[in-house]
Amino acid sequence: MTGWFSFLHGEATAGDVLALERVAVVLRAAGVAYDVVWSPGFRADGTHFEGVDPAAYTHLVFVCGPAHGAQVEELHRRFAHCVRIAVGVSVVDPGSAAVTGFHRVLARDAPGTGPTLDLAARAPVPDAPPVVGVVLTHGQREYGSLRRHTEVAEAVTGWLGGKDCARLELETRLDAHDWRLCGTPAQLQAVLARLDLVVTDRLHGLVLALRAGVPALAVDPVAGGAKVTAQARACSWPALVAAEELRAGELERWWAWCLGEGRETARRLGAGFRSGAGTDTADGLAEALGLRRTSASAGPRSR
Repeated sequence: MTGWFSFLHGEATAGDVLALERVAVVLRAAGVAYDVVWSPGFRADGTHFEGVDPAAYTHLVFVCGPAHGAQVEELHRRFAHCVRIAVGVSVVDPGSAAVTGFHRVLARDAPGTGPTLDLAARAPVPDAPPVVGVVLTHGQREYGSLRRHTEVAEAVTGWLGGKDCARLELETRLDAHDWRLCGTPAQLQAVLARLDLVVTDRLHGLVLALRAGVPALAVDPVAGGAKVTAQARACSWPALVAAEELRAGELERWWAWCLGEGRETARRLGAGFRSGAGTDTADGLAEALGLRRTSASAGPRSR
């Protein structure tokens, strides 16, 4: 089986891979053995075209995507002796060599025919991995020689790249003009509340995750610890890794805790924060202003 996910300069999309899994279900049910060819840029340890002997196969099945272009035409030449079938493809030009080279074309859409459901729609439903928000900073130059932000970001993202999770890069910075960023705190909170976990080296990445009731795996990017460490302590939140202790084992330990008992701890903390529990520096502001306030809703105004 092959598709655009097989070509060196092709691309592997979620839809294409799900379509492949749908076809694999059909072949297994029919008792048909098969190999899948992958692009070395996507799966370095998979089967690649450069290592495939066409003579070892009787059929070639091309899955999903457009049946179009020189790479598809090359398949017809290389596997000329095979029965070649395209399934779940879009036919752009019915007269092109890429299309006419197939013995059968089971199209999802083609000129002059009605559309058929895409293969990805009926693909097997996998277990859902955790959805993880990633909130990192590369700034904070005020810490000078104690800054470990670059090293922390490289270590954390490299480690996350090997985890089975859905990663979502987030920014605490708001921007009313950039559609990629949230424009209000409420918008960011709406995103955070839908996550399973936040991995962050930012103080507000930690606080806003906990405020949403979501566990945060926090890393302090400043040698010796700074505001992230202080805030984790203020929140009584244990899932903190120091820059000097940034090892895979530590990250794995807190990852497991956050996705286990840490969920309930975060929910409890978030509920407390949202109800006004605890103290913060604003509690001393009225006194600092020389005001005599008896409640949060009454008292003289400062002018």
